[in-house]
Amino acid sequence: MKYMLLIYSNPAMDPAYGSPAFEKMMAGFYAASERMMADGVMRGGDELQGIETASSLRIRGGKVETMDGPFAEVREHLGGYFLIDVPDLDSALKYAALLPVAHWGTIEVRPLVERGNLDA
Repeated sequence: MKYMLLIYSNPAMDPAYGSPAFEKMMAGFYAASERMMADGVMRGGDELQGIETASSLRIRGGKVETMDGPFAEVREHLGGYFLIDVPDLDSALKYAALLPVAHWGTIEVRPLVERGNLDA
């Protein structure tokens, strides 16, 4: 089963870029990535650019509306994700716990809907 590990944190709580705490956080992400790759469960993942680069789109009354930034006003921002393929939720939670942001942010663990090969 595939799961997305969605990484949310409050930018005010994130370690400052270049600081020892930032380096420790990044080492934690590298270690988690290496573990997931070594265990053969990693299917993808990336850091997202800041929310100031986001655009949101919705259609209301037949008209397309676009706006700068994320749609929701929240303290925690989606900063990145991992896509893993594991047998069950307990396994997904085990890998989510490896991510350093779990100590001050939130890791949302969400299963993907698997529909098989759509190219066939």
